[in-house]
Amino acid sequence: MARTIRLAGGAQGFNWLPVFVAEQEGLFAEHGLEIDYLRMGSVDKATAAVRDGEADLAITPPEGAIVDSLAGGPLRIVGSNSERLPMSMVARAGISTLADLRGARIGTSSLTEGTAIYTRAMLEAVDLHYPGDYEFVLSGVHTARWAALENGDIDAAPQPAPWNFLAQERGYELVGEVSDAIPSIIFAALIASEGWIDRNPEVLERLLAVLSQAHAVVNDPANDEITRPIYQRITTPDHPELARRGLDYTRGLGMWPAGLQVSPDALDATIDVMLRAGLIAEDRRADARNAVVPRPAGEQ
Repeated sequence: MARTIRLAGGAQGFNWLPVFVAEQEGLFAEHGLEIDYLRMGSVDKATAAVRDGEADLAITPPEGAIVDSLAGGPLRIVGSNSERLPMSMVARAGISTLADLRGARIGTSSLTEGTAIYTRAMLEAVDLHYPGDYEFVLSGVHTARWAALENGDIDAAPQPAPWNFLAQERGYELVGEVSDAIPSIIFAALIASEGWIDRNPEVLERLLAVLSQAHAVVNDPANDEITRPIYQRITTPDHPELARRGLDYTRGLGMWPAGLQVSPDALDATIDVMLRAGLIAEDRRADARNAVVPRPAGEQ
């Protein structure tokens, strides 16, 4: 009998491409696993689902797990799902630079994880600081942020590929690339509770093996007959050219790390932006690294 894993996420979008490749290609089944997908609607809720026992693991930004670990909680990072930010700051007409975002309403999915953290880092580079110089609006994950932009509820939002390119086609401005401000960071981590890890080491090993194999498939352009249709389905089903452009752009940045290994540079960048955002104190920098469960360097 296959072992079911309850896997949570906010939107389960483009950065989940390796997961959906593993599903379609039967890799989970080959390793005796079955995935119960829990779409929570926000990254905060995905993190909370693991902490509260509603989910076994989540693919979600790492900040919540790091804060929980520092507070003595059970959450840990067991792998890195993605370590680049293929996102642009998309703005309405009339806003042509990051500096023009002074006084703007900027959409985000959380005030303490993910897009809000990246936005703060981007805008600090042009001397705009939160909360005095702009406003965050909790408008949801990227699909909801797109609707909020179209409805005029917000002035700008960080949007991932290929939605950034779709927005550009529809007359919105791309006023900055998140990857310019933050070249490497843990965009989404695979998190679990310490108790679940201790009780299920062999299950976790199988899951990591499957996802490592799927990352290798996604990272090889020779497999685009497999990966591109899935990417298009989960991003822009009616826009094949945008999907092609988005996948090439995202993979070109090196988004999906081999073996789900947490790179030191990406972890340090994550901790740095958390420090700048006031989520953790400087004297806890070393302790923050302990949120990552060590894995042998050669394990993939």
